[in-house]
Amino acid sequence: MSAIVAAYGPFDPAEGDRMLDRLTHRGPDGGGSISAGPGWLGHRRLAIVDVEGGGQPLHDPERDLWLVGDGEVYNHRRLRRELEERGHTFHSGSDHETVLHLLSEEGPAALARLWGMFAFVVTGEDVGFAAGRDLLGITPLYWVQDGDTVLFASEIKAFDPQRRSEVEPFPPGHTWTPQGGLEPFATLPETRGPADHPVLREVAPDAAEPPSEVLTAIRDTLVTAVERCMVADVPLGTLLSGGLDSSIVTAIAAEIARDQGWRLPTFSVGLADSDDLVAARRLASQLGTAHYERIYTEDELIDWVPEVIGVIESFDPQLVHSSVPNLLVAKLAARHVKTVLIGEGADELFAGYSHYGEIESHEQLHEALVETIEGLHAGGLQRVDRVASANGLEARIPFLDVDLVELGLALPARWKLSHEDRAEKWLLRQAFEGWLPDDLLWRRKAQFGEGTGARQVLRDHYGATVDREEFEAGRDVIDPPLRTPEELAYYRLFRQHLEGVDPDGLVGRFAEA
Repeated sequence: MSAIVAAYGPFDPAEGDRMLDRLTHRGPDGGGSISAGPGWLGHRRLAIVDVEGGGQPLHDPERDLWLVGDGEVYNHRRLRRELEERGHTFHSGSDHETVLHLLSEEGPAALARLWGMFAFVVTGEDVGFAAGRDLLGITPLYWVQDGDTVLFASEIKAFDPQRRSEVEPFPPGHTWTPQGGLEPFATLPETRGPADHPVLREVAPDAAEPPSEVLTAIRDTLVTAVERCMVADVPLGTLLSGGLDSSIVTAIAAEIARDQGWRLPTFSVGLADSDDLVAARRLASQLGTAHYERIYTEDELIDWVPEVIGVIESFDPQLVHSSVPNLLVAKLAARHVKTVLIGEGADELFAGYSHYGEIESHEQLHEALVETIEGLHAGGLQRVDRVASANGLEARIPFLDVDLVELGLALPARWKLSHEDRAEKWLLRQAFEGWLPDDLLWRRKAQFGEGTGARQVLRDHYGATVDREEFEAGRDVIDPPLRTPEELAYYRLFRQHLEGVDPDGLVGRFAEA
């Protein structure tokens, strides 16, 4: 990950410099800024691909167009070849330079052609100003609209305190220009039925079970997504929780690494002998990865919470439970690699969360999955981004590859329904039969904070710091109200770290506290 700050309209560059200073953790490898046309652009860089001239802001040869960006574009080589055939000349191997040329020729709508995770802002005398964010909101972007001035930044904490009450998430899949305002450049393929997807066109519309070619398509699409995510010129590994999703990603990545002649590093954390730690250890041994562990104590979990809340910019208990072990494993991984693959996104595509098991209608399940995916940018993806960037890491998410999301949403939701005789994520488990030991492949779903032993420790400790009378008096400070004494304890810490923030509509909250 990197950091971007941008402004359109009247703006004091000193404010931009202050904002960039608060985001140095996202870009420890350098930075820069420029006033050009109607805008000001600032950038902090995390170097993932070793390219000469990869510093930002980037500019075209005539210096008419300037760009700052965050994230990775996986199909940039194909787009570059197209642009070269049309006469464009490139001066670096940066994927973001490809985007610069594409935007100069096709305008903001060209973002729909990108595969990956990204946020971009461009400005120039002749082309004006534009900002855009990827379809799923994997890469963060926030903004403040203040009269004739519009500000953008990668994290909430970047903004000066007096502006934070006006901060909003920039909507995923949209661009903004002064002339056209907010406009969608892409939408989730949620309305597509099986007949609209090439893999599913020959499948009987009322088939009770998926044929083998569907399971093969799921497997092949995820393998391709992992291959895309493994393109990097710096050391790369996986965060291996021991759960199904990260185990599948690790099994694929380990095989690709072996074929390329290197050994995949894997990283795990947990309380001593916690379920996740033991499962991860077993799988790493079987796969032959270079495995690293961080065993923490209950006191360490408790002590890290205040810092974690400042990092993730959230007080949601589910997010805190998973973020504390996530931060500790990120610190471990950062000593060895700069890029990590993770298993986020599988629960949303293949119905892995426990509350999905209460849904009996496949129509309702599909609607619930789409709603969850649309809210990922303010939940799980926020944790993934903040924790990685706080440690100079970039996290990549194969399950949220555009092709896999398209396939996943086209699959009939009736195949994803779980019940007493069918485990959650049954489709995914079936697709990867033989890739993992059976007891790990069919292991019960546990949230990361639960499997690592963090959830109960934090619930017990922080829930006890707020008595019932305090909770009843303080729970209505936001709408909807805080749900537990533990959540109120986290909310108070959030207020200490993020002065001036109005969490309403800004901080996502899971269905269950």
